[in-house]
Amino acid sequence: MPGTLLVLTGGSGAGKTTLAAGIQQMHLQNLKVLFFDSIGIPAAELDAFGTGHQPGGVWQRQATMDWMDRIAGMLRAGDSVLFEGQMRIAFIQEAIAASRIANARILLIDCADDCRISRLTDRGQAHLANPDMMNWSQYLRAESREMGCEILDTGVLTLAECLARLKACL
Repeated sequence: MPGTLLVLTGGSGAGKTTLAAGIQQMHLQNLKVLFFDSIGIPAAELDAFGTGHQPGGVWQRQATMDWMDRIAGMLRAGDSVLFEGQMRIAFIQEAIAASRIANARILLIDCADDCRISRLTDRGQAHLANPDMMNWSQYLRAESREMGCEILDTGVLTLAECLARLKACL
């Protein structure tokens, strides 16, 4: 029986990586936790796709397609997958459809801008607490609402509450 896919997306500082690591530490049976950023950005791919990471960026779209192709095989083998990264919801939906993944759920991991700024500053990444990141997060929020995806606000829930909600999705 194919596994379940849970995709966490959102801007920097929302809590995606913290939540994915928390689920990973639970050692749930037949669950793989994957991180979009683990593939890096090979120079050859930058030459082929360009540097556009903005909404509609061709590299982000292609990387999302590649990840979903890889994940589809894991799901067919019976594993469930939690996958986190900064991806447009439209790209995720397109990649899920192209990879013929049937049992998938997309969650936008989000928080208010002041919470995001505080988190990024606290972890030594104040340079990411800039208007571009706030605009990117706002874009993902609007795209999520438009496409009917659930939003998990990590600024109003405790870590334990967020983890419980994610575990229930798997």
